Amino acid sequence: MLAPSLDTIRLFLHVLAAAVWVGGQIVLAGVVPGLRKVGPEATQAAAQGFARVAWPAFLLVVVTGMWNLFNVSEDVSTAYHVTLGVKILLVMIAGMAAFAHQTTDKTPVRALTGAVGGILALVTLFLGVLLTA
Repeated sequence: MLAPSLDTIRLFLHVLAAAVWVGGQIVLAGVVPGLRKVGPEATQAAAQGFARVAWPAFLLVVVTGMWNLFNVSEDVSTAYHVTLGVKILLVMIAGMAAFAHQTTDKTPVRALTGAVGGILALVTLFLGVLLTA
């Protein structure tokens, strides 16, 4: 069996946190329409439960992402750096959209920020995979 290293632990934590953040949004997108039929309390309870695990996961994504930056090889291409920069920017925008989604009481703003945050979460996940290929 291969021995784990600090690098594999760092990458595992980053991928795990991204899976919680992005995967949770996908699950909620599928569950919320049914919860709306039950009532606003059900939707709110699901959102609050997700927030309890999602925000710590998002923080872990950011912390392990910064940790990852210290391990970027000096000989990577300009395209790699551009992709990494775009990913970092989109993670920040996705986080701001999620925060706006969670804190607004305006339905159109909630819809827009939920869509933007979810789409950007998927794009950043793809960019993370692209960076490892």
